[in-house]
Amino acid sequence: MDARFNLFDNEIAMKFGKRFANAALVIDQSPLPKATQHLVEIRASQINGCGFCTDMHTKDATAAGETPVRLNLVAAWREATVFTEAERAALALAEEGTRLADAHHGVSDEAWAQVRKHYDDDQIAALVSLVALINAANRINVIVRNPAGSYEPGMFASMTS
Repeated sequence: MDARFNLFDNEIAMKFGKRFANAALVIDQSPLPKATQHLVEIRASQINGCGFCTDMHTKDATAAGETPVRLNLVAAWREATVFTEAERAALALAEEGTRLADAHHGVSDEAWAQVRKHYDDDQIAALVSLVALINAANRINVIVRNPAGSYEPGMFASMTS
């Protein structure tokens, strides 16, 4: 499978990608726990059918020490006992924030209340930004049909400046 369009071979796409990577760096350096960041990225990518991002974020999570059991259960997190209450709140927000068109009122008050219960304002700012950013990344990669499987952890580190 080949991508419809090579984003890495286009000047405008590369300029955007560099700024996108720098925005991601803000979230990466936030107080939102790294494990939570990975789980949110994986779940949104699964929902959006983005193989490229699912591949990347599962491999990054593995490289960061995430367990296979937890990675294998992200899609079924509601029925799994391996996630903390805080992680479950973040996953619920990620799902509702990803599926905005599926719900009349977007993110539910219940999901928001759980996020407020488990995270401080800086963590919430990072979490909300992360949900928005991963959904944007999913859309970019799905539109151009970037294939999954070839990502190696750290391969985009040079994009930040």
